[in-house]
Amino acid sequence: GAQFDASKLTWIGSISTDVNVCVTWTTSPVKTFDDMLTKPFTMGGEGTGSDPDSFALMFKNVFGAKLKLVSGYPGTNDISLAMERGEVDGMCGISWSTMKTCHADWIEGKKINVLVQAALRKDPDLPDVPLVMDLAKTPEQTQILRLILAAQEMARPFAAPPGIPEDRKRALVAAFDKTMKDPEFLAEAAKMKADVNPVSAATIESLVNEVYKTPPDVIAEAKKAIAP
Repeated sequence: GAQFDASKLTWIGSISTDVNVCVTWTTSPVKTFDDMLTKPFTMGGEGTGSDPDSFALMFKNVFGAKLKLVSGYPGTNDISLAMERGEVDGMCGISWSTMKTCHADWIEGKKINVLVQAALRKDPDLPDVPLVMDLAKTPEQTQILRLILAAQEMARPFAAPPGIPEDRKRALVAAFDKTMKDPEFLAEAAKMKADVNPVSAATIESLVNEVYKTPPDVIAEAKKAIAP
């Protein structure tokens, strides 16, 4: 339903990629991805189209996870409280960077099980947690997952309008690239515990163009994969 063509935008870069994860509370019987496929469990959600709902449904509809989605929580903080209270087993679709920033005590205290990574590439912090792309069984599943997860690779990118002068585009991209190496910027990011794992303008352009070439039948299956 977007009223624009993202392939026409002038992409500048992104500060980092995003790796979403599915987690359960330590007391949950579901402690691994294999458990997701064999043991009934509940995941908290916010509503149709939100990340916790979409990612939970992706694992249910594509892989057959035995999850029940309990939707309607106002936000991820509310789902977090529900996990601690035992109302739900856990949640999907929360970024690992958010976990590190907002729930460091969960990680340090081993209060959660990290079941699976939903991204195109693994986070270096989680070498032993399976990556969803490695779990695809068919070429069609791989295409569906790449379409759904493409946004994770570019996370929160910067863009300028279409058709700006080429010299202005080069200046913006160069300024962004320089910022990503700036000591003061990196020090401030470290203080905020914010990940800096830059994605270049060229990488984003390539990814967007790939997404726009996705066959209609794969798009239809991807819509089904994240539908309630």
